[in-house]
Amino acid sequence: MTKSQLTSYLCLFVFIVAQLVHFSNGDVGTAGRYSAPYIPTACNGNDPSQFPSSNMFAAAGEGVWDNGASCGRKYMVRCISASVPRICKPGQTILVRVVDRALTSVSRPSRNGATIVLSTTAFNAIANGAATSINIEFQE
Repeated sequence: MTKSQLTSYLCLFVFIVAQLVHFSNGDVGTAGRYSAPYIPTACNGNDPSQFPSSNMFAAAGEGVWDNGASCGRKYMVRCISASVPRICKPGQTILVRVVDRALTSVSRPSRNGATIVLSTTAFNAIANGAATSINIEFQE
């Protein structure tokens, strides 16, 4: 086999593998959950209109807080793993709106230092409610 043929086979192999492997377009982090009371918030104080009617909202951890610029941002979030098997609900992705800062939220998160802290409704949509924290993939 010549060097040229070997190079061609290697390129073909890399192309085939690239087609079979899923590359993520989002970031990964952790998520906790928090429950009522949710107000006042760091974003809009006592204004109840800040909460989506679906109750799919979140408090931003320090990694995404961005000095308050994250208020109102929407993130697609999905559970990718947890410390206990079968916690994630397969194929479930949710859209949440940031309404608060996890560090200063009235209700304390189930996990300190989480990337995003989800409302109880949002958390239960992608994970078994018995979990206190999960590993997530998220994208703005």
